[in-house]
Amino acid sequence: MTLKEKLTAEPGFQYVIDSMELMSAPGRRRMLHQPLLTDPAQLQKEYDHLDRIVAILTNDDCNRHVVDLRHQLMQTHDIQGSLLNLAHHMTLEETELFEIKQFAFICMESLKTATALGINDMLQLPPLDEVFRLLDPDNTGIANFYIYDSYHPDLAELRRQLKAKQTLLDNSRGDAEQNAPLQREINDLFDRQNHIQQEVIARLSTQLVTLQPTLQQALDAMAYTDFLMARATLAVDWHLCRPQLSDDATTFVQLWNPRLRHRNQSLKQRYQPVDIALRPGVCLITGANMAGKTVLLKTVGIAQLLTQFACFVPATSATVRLVDDVCFCIGDEQNEMNGLSSFASEIIKISDTVTRAERQRLLILIDEPARTTNPIEGKAIVQSVATLLDRQPSLTLITTHYSQLGLACRRLRVKGFVEGMSDQPLTPQNINSFMDYSLLPDESDDVPQEALRIAAILHCNPELIQNAAHFLKKI
Repeated sequence: MTLKEKLTAEPGFQYVIDSMELMSAPGRRRMLHQPLLTDPAQLQKEYDHLDRIVAILTNDDCNRHVVDLRHQLMQTHDIQGSLLNLAHHMTLEETELFEIKQFAFICMESLKTATALGINDMLQLPPLDEVFRLLDPDNTGIANFYIYDSYHPDLAELRRQLKAKQTLLDNSRGDAEQNAPLQREINDLFDRQNHIQQEVIARLSTQLVTLQPTLQQALDAMAYTDFLMARATLAVDWHLCRPQLSDDATTFVQLWNPRLRHRNQSLKQRYQPVDIALRPGVCLITGANMAGKTVLLKTVGIAQLLTQFACFVPATSATVRLVDDVCFCIGDEQNEMNGLSSFASEIIKISDTVTRAERQRLLILIDEPARTTNPIEGKAIVQSVATLLDRQPSLTLITTHYSQLGLACRRLRVKGFVEGMSDQPLTPQNINSFMDYSLLPDESDDVPQEALRIAAILHCNPELIQNAAHFLKKI
């Protein structure tokens, strides 16, 4: 599974990835093909690399070299197609030779920069001096490529003659018929030059075949460097933390949702991080509407994905248990737009997830399952899903508005509406300012009932509220 395959799982994850400052097409391709890592040793190695780059980015003495490296990454073009042609022993175009020479030049500069920063042991940029010498026989030391005279003993004389005869033709006052013999000589010289140049290009292509693995290593290293720098820059700019790895439980302290937090900051609104701990089995999360339960699920999923795509996470501290996949069962607008009912879309996704949990260790995030069907069947479905998943080693969070489920699984409750949290008069526009998103252990089998209290505070129709309260007592 690659990062690209997870971009559509949750828009908040897409937001984080889009916020990475990648400098090159190879870097973006490397990011999109980043696999979900499940090996702790691999992740620790990546986190160590990130720590080293973060230290460099926050060291003023390294600023000049960092600017140089970023500039070199910006100049890195994607020569993957040319390298594939070499791997298949194909003759390159002259433009491809130019791109390879330019790439070799940039890599040689990047190697100097990485060495100055003391990080080439992890970037592993190989020397490309041999490639550059092959494409720069006259030792010009510049990135531009040309079929130099020194590539063939006849080229210099051919070009001298071609230039001289072209000058004669340009200065001639004769008509086309009178100049025809001279034009034929020029055409013949031009054809001979092209033939030699094609021989040179074919020979250079053959010589580059043996250097293709080194070029491929260099392109992969530059792409990795770009992705690594982007991850580290994001970690510095957003104050992300390095997650610790665990064999059993996952704990996030002061976990925050990047997209929502940045939105709130732009609107000068409060944002409240949360603490949460997850253990194998099911944890039910209850709370009033507007209590941020859906956001919580999405944020936990984003943090897990970032952890296993070798990124730091939006929290003060994090201890994470690795999983084989993150399953977001949080609505499916696309299927609904395509004509599949919301319940059909939801239950298919949940069913597939339950089946996968029998053979894989997952992080499962289910938001108010069966909320769109009738309450009697809906409650039974929640009970069934929770019972099945509680037997699995997966980490499962399920938000629900159903009471009296009779389940022995762990429960958390969002603290919810607190009337005294703000001095402002309560309105529909500022009601989130009165919400406390803290998670509290909950041993009750009932869900919070705050809807009528909030409706009364918002000065809704009194008779509507009184009738609802009357009917509530009969339930």
